This record gives sequence, structure tokens and C-alpha cells, in this order.
Amino acid sequence: MAIVELSIVPIGTESSSLSGYVAGVLRILSKEEDLKYQLTPMGTIIEGDLMRILEVIKEMHDSVFCEDIKRVVTTIKIDDRRDKNATMAQKLNSVDKKTQKIDE
Repeated sequence: MAIVELSIVPIGTESSSLSGYVAGVLRILSKEEDLKYQLTPMGTIIEGDLMRILEVIKEMHDSVFCEDIKRVVTTIKIDDRRDKNATMAQKLNSVDKKTQKIDE
């Protein structure tokens, strides 16, 4: 299972606000029952099969292009751990446990 961080930024928009574009790509992602995701203030984290995630990212990236948008920058960071099953929740729990030890 992979965990992927994704940011899609259209270039040349009329406004500096991108929330409408974010909502559009999240509509695509939300239809994927086999992928979990978490929206963050700076991007989206996706958990699932790496090949399926990459297919969906391409669809999301392509969806931003329109008559007014001719350039899109997509940044992808992949954590593909194969020695054990890692999830978003497991990674957060691991850090939380270590933080509690520091506070003691």
C-alpha cells in the first residue's frame, strides 16, 4: 500500500483562489471507493494501491485543463513501503506515541 501526497495547481487563473479547482479534483477522487484520502491545507494525501492512485492522479490532473487553463503543475510525493503495511493513521499514531514520550 502506498501513501501519496498530491498538489495540483492550475497556472494562469483569473483569481488567486484555487478552492474551486480543488473541489473539482476532489469530486473525481471521492468516487474512488478503493482509495482513502485526506484533504490538507496544502494538498491531498491518498492511500491505496500505487498504480490505481497514479491512474486517478492523471485523471485529476487532466480535469483541470479547460479553455482558460493551458498549464497545470502537479506535484507528487510517494511513500511506497513494502516491508510492512503502513497507513495514514498508523503513521500519525506512531508520531503521537513518540511525542507523548517527549512530554513525559
